[in-house]
Amino acid sequence: MGLILHHKALGKVFKVQCLHIPVQDRTPFEGLVKLVEETIRHEHASRPNSPIYLVGDSFGGCLALVVAARNPTIDLVVILANPATSFGRSQLQPLFPILESVPDELHVTIPYLLSLVMGDPVKMASVGIESRLSPMQKMKQLSNNLTAMLPLLSGMANIMPKETLAWKLKLLKSASAYANSRLHAVKAEVLVLASDKDNMLPSQDEAQRLKSSLSNCIVRRFKDNGHTLLLEESLNLLTVIKGTCKYRHSRKHDFISDFLPPSMWEYRYGFDVVSGYLRFASGAAMFSTMEDGKIVQGLAGVPNEGPVLLVGYHMLMGLELSCLVDAFLREKKIMVRGIAHPELFWGKLQTSSDEFAFADWVKVMGALPVSANYLFKALSTKSHVLLYPGGAREALHYKGEQYKLFWPDQPEFVRMAARFGATIVPFGTVGEDDIAELVLDYNDWMKIPVINERIKESIRDGIRIRDETKGEVANQQLFIPGMLPKVPGRFYYLFGKPITLKGREDLLNNREEANKLYLQVKSGVEQCIDYLLKKREEDPYRSIIDRTIYGALYSSADQAPTFKP
Repeated sequence: MGLILHHKALGKVFKVQCLHIPVQDRTPFEGLVKLVEETIRHEHASRPNSPIYLVGDSFGGCLALVVAARNPTIDLVVILANPATSFGRSQLQPLFPILESVPDELHVTIPYLLSLVMGDPVKMASVGIESRLSPMQKMKQLSNNLTAMLPLLSGMANIMPKETLAWKLKLLKSASAYANSRLHAVKAEVLVLASDKDNMLPSQDEAQRLKSSLSNCIVRRFKDNGHTLLLEESLNLLTVIKGTCKYRHSRKHDFISDFLPPSMWEYRYGFDVVSGYLRFASGAAMFSTMEDGKIVQGLAGVPNEGPVLLVGYHMLMGLELSCLVDAFLREKKIMVRGIAHPELFWGKLQTSSDEFAFADWVKVMGALPVSANYLFKALSTKSHVLLYPGGAREALHYKGEQYKLFWPDQPEFVRMAARFGATIVPFGTVGEDDIAELVLDYNDWMKIPVINERIKESIRDGIRIRDETKGEVANQQLFIPGMLPKVPGRFYYLFGKPITLKGREDLLNNREEANKLYLQVKSGVEQCIDYLLKKREEDPYRSIIDRTIYGALYSSADQAPTFKP
């Protein structure tokens, strides 16, 4: 049942097989383990250098862990959805003896009641309802889905007769005990998916126990889901695999060769749900510069063919990112690969919360860890790469520093771009001062007892980059600035005139010329910012109020006109 919502997406990148245990089957747990082992070993023999994925849902989680423990030399990625390793601590443990001895005439209600305890019918019925629908349309579709689904739940007694239920409970007991006794032998990569509202098992606590017990385990929590996690709305298994960097072709995940472009569902969910409010509030207006220097609305001035290096200014908290990536996907069908801080991949920002959230979505949308190696690989594959030389120092700037560039002295990205004959496009963005007011910066936080010590500790334990860099750009303290929202204005983007480096191999060895070009790019970014700051004063729809009125009268608010370039 858990495969129903996911097999289509999984089938595009995996060879999918499913273990089915017939209702009348009475194969003991050890027999099921051997059955799965035979399949795993057969697959490994035919593809010895490729990982094999084991997805274990509830009881299947025990099965997957035991198979992994007994086959430590096979490269396995084990994904556990509310694993039944916690069966001995189940909230329903006192009821299980009663369930096994309930009279036949009452048994017809037991599977139905269990189905309601195991999952949230509303979450199940919400599957497939578009987020873009109006509240009234959503309620109507939800009502129709519930009406169609509830009779199916009442038929659970036919699927799960009394004898089968009794057998399943005994099987769960033995599976849980067997798996827990073998945890120390599991060497596989493990991802645990845990529901906070699991009324069947203490899955949230169990996830943390497994994380501390297994040698290579990470957890993702889903706070609004029940036990039947894979059957409920808001979870796409392939998306979770991608966002946690578990999808790989070889022993180690590679952000270039293992990248899977976002699906239409991921695109819609990422931009409509995860960052939907910011997109609506910012009303992004895009401009670009043609080869002849003419500024036009839209992205026509940005080359379609890569490699292209987009080099620009990082607004406060990187607020400009989602609208920029969205614009390239909408208008040019181009996936922009952003170079991001390693804290999003391996640091505390990645592990501070076990929820599948922003840091995971950044990876689904193609972010790359900042390093010369990944910039090299991205340009070599002719990608459109997004680079912020000012990094965290710009994105976490102090009061009064908006629209000020903090770039290092080394022109390394120029030489890298020249190596591949890439096109550099400088760009500027403005609008952070139209969205929020910075009220507490790093200096302010440092004046507050207790909080300042926590920030210092976080910085001390964090991943540092550019330790060799001097000046302000090396001062990249990671903190969350205090901001107050404003009545939203608008974001503006201007991509400057493209700088083609094809045939400029001389820049590889001529540092003086490379530095001149570096300063040209920096000046180009500053000119774009200055242009936008002046021209936005001419925009009749700069305020969200004006854009909303326009949207109500003519079309959607995010299509409101802007100033003429």
